[in-house]
Amino acid sequence: MSAQPKPTRVVWLYESQKKVYPRSVKGWFASWRWAMVWFTQILFYGLPWLRWEGRPAVLFDLAARRFYIFDLILYPQDFIYLTGLLILSAYALFFFTAVGGRLWCGYACPQTVYTEIFLWVEHRLEGERGARMKLDAGRWNVEKLWRKGGKHAIWLAIALWTGFTFVGYFTPIRTLWAEAFTLTFGPWEWFWVLFYGFATYGNAGFMREQVCKYMCPYARFQSAMFDHDTLIVSYDEKRGEPRGKRGRDADKASLGVGDCIDCGLCVQVCPTGIDIRNGLQYECIACTACIDACNGVMDKMHQPRGLIRYATQNAMALDVQAPGQLLRRIARPRVLVYGAVLLLISGAFIVSLMQRSPLKVDVVRDRASLARIVDEGRIENVYRLQLMNASSEVQRYRLAVSGIEGAQLAEHAPLVLQPAEARWFVLQVQLPPQAAQSLGSGAHPLRFQVVSEPGSLPADVTEKSTFVVPR
Repeated sequence: MSAQPKPTRVVWLYESQKKVYPRSVKGWFASWRWAMVWFTQILFYGLPWLRWEGRPAVLFDLAARRFYIFDLILYPQDFIYLTGLLILSAYALFFFTAVGGRLWCGYACPQTVYTEIFLWVEHRLEGERGARMKLDAGRWNVEKLWRKGGKHAIWLAIALWTGFTFVGYFTPIRTLWAEAFTLTFGPWEWFWVLFYGFATYGNAGFMREQVCKYMCPYARFQSAMFDHDTLIVSYDEKRGEPRGKRGRDADKASLGVGDCIDCGLCVQVCPTGIDIRNGLQYECIACTACIDACNGVMDKMHQPRGLIRYATQNAMALDVQAPGQLLRRIARPRVLVYGAVLLLISGAFIVSLMQRSPLKVDVVRDRASLARIVDEGRIENVYRLQLMNASSEVQRYRLAVSGIEGAQLAEHAPLVLQPAEARWFVLQVQLPPQAAQSLGSGAHPLRFQVVSEPGSLPADVTEKSTFVVPR
């Protein structure tokens, strides 16, 4: 009789993925990673509370359509600066990825930073890797309940505070803090505090490496930015193979083994659960935890560090060890071009920002009355002029018109704008009948010139419009 085929079992994604229990690690790279955690979180949590000239130092006031960044006040018309910032970010990503691989992922990505924070809480309440695995496998009891409950309570507190801080960039955080005690948030404030908090809680507490593996697009297109001279976390196969367990004082040559004692610590500390000894993998976020773990083992085995280290594929193949030779390979034409373009765009962005006028002008014709005849037969056009003070000081301006001989502005009050204020002014431009007759009927180009008064920031802005002479 022929053997009966075994029934096929569908293995779903969540069934095929084993939970990763990263082991804590200490070392030079771990210290740098925590330094970046402290730097980014002090910046993120601290900026909304910082005051600047009586207002939040950083505030994106969507309702008023003003964006405050210290002395800089931006309006929707300044969208070009956001475009420049995105271009800068893109070239910075190209440059740093070509040089050092996934530096952003390993040290500054919010997913990495918050996962690191949440893991720290987990280590303190549930213990090291083995203790956490044992706790998860064991039955529910009082100890497991308070350890798990305490961990999730702290996670939720961190997540909600993160959501609260995020909303504090759009609503003055001191106002938001007062509203928090009475639970009088607006509907959008409630939504974003809870949504951002839930995203932080879910991504850093539960999904963790799944976000890096399956949701983040960077892992998928990093190969387009890597080459054989990109610094990556690498395992020295020539030195480490063949692997084999041995004592500290054992003779490697007689045993026929390499420096790798196959302890598995490099896998245990990896937040994505990969084995770096299998070569470069898209799941590797270059957190360098495996380097610290392996260096610690090499110290105990009285072997030189660097079995797992930052190196390029070409350096590994050619056995390049000298830092100078390695740097010469990294400083290749591709990197130099990226760096030059990045410096050029950065310089242009800074210069443009420094030379940016503190005044924004917008002229709109009064459509209800294109042209009319007033006293002594003068032709009058009415305009609505919007001035926006993009500075943190009171500004005073005067107006003039040019482009049409004989055109005059009717008397108007001084144009005074408070800090970050936007106001509409109604203006009348008149033309004597003789000048209008010589000019002829139709629309004729006219220019409004706004000049700052003494004591105000220099501003000389010209806005184009037209003057209509009726038939």
